[in-house]
Amino acid sequence: MRLKPSLVAAGVAAALVLTGCSAGGSNDAGPEAGAALTIAKPDGPITTEGNNPWVGDSSALRLGYANAIFEPLGIVNLVDPSAEVKPWLASEITWADDYTSVSLTAREGVTWNDGEPFTVDDIAFTFSLIKDTPGLDTGALGITDVAVDGDTVTVTFGTSMFVKQDKVLHKLIVPEHIWADVEDPTTFTNEEPVGTGPYVLSNFSTQSVELTSRDDYWGGELAVPTLYYVSYADNTALTTALANGDVDWAQAFIPNVQSAFLDKDEDNVYWAPAGLGIDTMFVNTQEKPFDDVAFRTAVNMVIDREQHAEIARENGVPVLSSVTGLPTPAGDAYITEQYEGAELTVDVEGAKDVLEGAGYTWEGETLVDPDGEEVTFTLSVPQGWNDYVTGVSLISDAVAQLGVTAAVDTPDSDSWWAAKGEGDFQAILHWTDSGPTPYDLYSDMMDGRFLKPLGEPADFNFGRFDSPEATAALNTYATTTDDAERAAALETMQRIFVEEVPAMPIGTRPFISEFNTRNYEGWPSDDDPYVNADPTQPTSVLILTQLKPAS
Repeated sequence: MRLKPSLVAAGVAAALVLTGCSAGGSNDAGPEAGAALTIAKPDGPITTEGNNPWVGDSSALRLGYANAIFEPLGIVNLVDPSAEVKPWLASEITWADDYTSVSLTAREGVTWNDGEPFTVDDIAFTFSLIKDTPGLDTGALGITDVAVDGDTVTVTFGTSMFVKQDKVLHKLIVPEHIWADVEDPTTFTNEEPVGTGPYVLSNFSTQSVELTSRDDYWGGELAVPTLYYVSYADNTALTTALANGDVDWAQAFIPNVQSAFLDKDEDNVYWAPAGLGIDTMFVNTQEKPFDDVAFRTAVNMVIDREQHAEIARENGVPVLSSVTGLPTPAGDAYITEQYEGAELTVDVEGAKDVLEGAGYTWEGETLVDPDGEEVTFTLSVPQGWNDYVTGVSLISDAVAQLGVTAAVDTPDSDSWWAAKGEGDFQAILHWTDSGPTPYDLYSDMMDGRFLKPLGEPADFNFGRFDSPEATAALNTYATTTDDAERAAALETMQRIFVEEVPAMPIGTRPFISEFNTRNYEGWPSDDDPYVNADPTQPTSVLILTQLKPAS
């Protein structure tokens, strides 16, 4: 349970941000025994405490400290999808042949951080809560039944979880004895978080969140005694902190990463293993101007992906080239024959032809739609997300070639996050999930299962793209046991994505992370890619338990 805050703790937390002196800062004398780790994001001030492990805008999830307090059932390695699943809170994981159910055996000897024993009933309660509370089913799991038999619980789903094994097993488990009395789990702030994880929340302030290691953790002794989670104003400030050694671990874009970070200290590490996720421009397909497929097509034709990689991402990621939106070479095996070799290129004149054929005209240099209205829209990304701000600025310049005025709006991240979910935008730059297949990428942009009316929070398909054909193909891909049916479904998904442009693929999104090996070793690497190193992911608990004092 949380320790009582003290002026000393608050003062230390403030010093982390205000003076740039972290508990995990650089130590020229060599490794520091028992040093803290400072983990950071560039999201601006931590204004409100929220420790709900399922609500996406809670401070615990956004900063990532939920993943040190709560734990998943198993670890799925998205860096190496061929690797076997590592059991975690479930000591045994057995899927049905058709992946419509999974049996989970509760690990023995685990306790919650308030001393209560962890049991199979906690797993059953968690999945029952998700089943009975649609707002918690952010992965669209569609749970139909939860049944306990001895120390094993079987969770049954309405459809196959073949492409969603990670989303099932990475669910963070909560204690029944705490959450059973919660009136609304979607709004519960959970100020005294009880978890099975290796750390407990010891202090929360608007400048820093402090976690302390447990001495009764089921996974054994922990090398790192204290974690600090801080949030810097923007990527520039975070980059400086990483380079100075004031921050030890982050998932953030760093321009000129070699000179800005790696060259500053031989212990600094930048690791960006490939995956199937991308950065994409979600557009509101329910309202002008993006309710018109011709306009979406034209915009897609003038975006310069090479420029995006070079300028916005400062050559830190590969160029996204396939019209299917799939990164290469990671996605090469999934590009269907129809689109092999078909690449995204800038074609301004071709885009104008598309618009003209759809009834658009020009008054001088200004594009006018078939209703006689000037075409404008607003691109929105949070202030401080420098690579995204640059990215949408480049897109604004690109559509100007069509006679379109695209304003760039940079609200605070809280406002942007809410507007994104509710569909209160015209265009935003966002990301897709990454998984072992292209399913997540296409589902995030086109799946009708995420479809919500404007004004109601959506977990993905933020642009409200409504295509029963795409939804059916996604469902077939995910549920069929026939390889030919799955291949045909992939062809349909890619055709709809290319021809109807539900969203615009902008750039590759590898699993970027930065950390230093000054005080601790055991981090994942190209030689040992046991998990991606994003500290905001449920799998980061594996890293926290693998770290050892540097020799």
